[in-house]
Amino acid sequence: MFELLQSSPAAFIGVCAVLGLLVGSFLNVVIHRLPRMMEREWRAQCAELSGEVPADAQPYNLTVPRSACPHCGHAIGARENIPVLSYLMLGGRCRACAAPISLRYPLVELVSGVLCGFAAWHFGFGWAAVAAMLFIWALLALTFIDFDTQLLPDDITLPLLWLGLLFNLNGLYTDLASAVIGALAGYLALWGVFWLFKLATGKEGMGYGDFKLLAAIGAWLGWQILPLVILLSSLVGAVVGIALIVAARHGRNVPIPFGPYLAGGGLIALFWGAELTQRYLQLVAA
Repeated sequence: MFELLQSSPAAFIGVCAVLGLLVGSFLNVVIHRLPRMMEREWRAQCAELSGEVPADAQPYNLTVPRSACPHCGHAIGARENIPVLSYLMLGGRCRACAAPISLRYPLVELVSGVLCGFAAWHFGFGWAAVAAMLFIWALLALTFIDFDTQLLPDDITLPLLWLGLLFNLNGLYTDLASAVIGALAGYLALWGVFWLFKLATGKEGMGYGDFKLLAAIGAWLGWQILPLVILLSSLVGAVVGIALIVAARHGRNVPIPFGPYLAGGGLIALFWGAELTQRYLQLVAA
């Protein structure tokens, strides 16, 4: 099997795409449950400090309890949990109560599968493609969690940062020195923006999770790519924010999560960062 994947690019791309679909299904669980797990942990800590008994005594994690329909409690079986296909076969509705199933579930699975297949095609057989898939999965989970809760959990951002440094020990995407400086510069760049904005307006313009996410991207791709990531994420965030305000879906004072745009900038930089940076420098020099 190993030799087949190494010798056949099509087989490798196909396996990575299918793996991306399967992991995408698990990412839906992470996106839904991790913020709730964090909330339960905070409540338990508060109860412990106040000498009370925690209200949530039942185990709740990424594997327990079993996934079920939020409307009727119907336990989701294996045939109803096939990435994308189950959604299509069920017509986007619960098998038991016919309640609509969010389109997000197959969307996350599909995006994960497509991006993993593309990573396999872009990098070819090897550790670069494997690491890229881990990077993609972490950014996907963070994107949707931030959209839902405006949180970027340390349980994902910090391991992502350390993985970036680990993979770059042998210069997988950049040299180790650039990765370490990238982690430091990524954190300090947004930390500085945070304090400048707070001193100027008295408000907090972003959360600490954004600092850690950009630090993680810097650890993966090096400090040289950070200006491109910040530029891309700021442009997309500004366009989306203005569009939402114009469409009257957000007020001017309603915060918009920045993590998804950082993640998008990080993904673009992963695949085309060096090329885009080189073209920009050539344009400036001209």
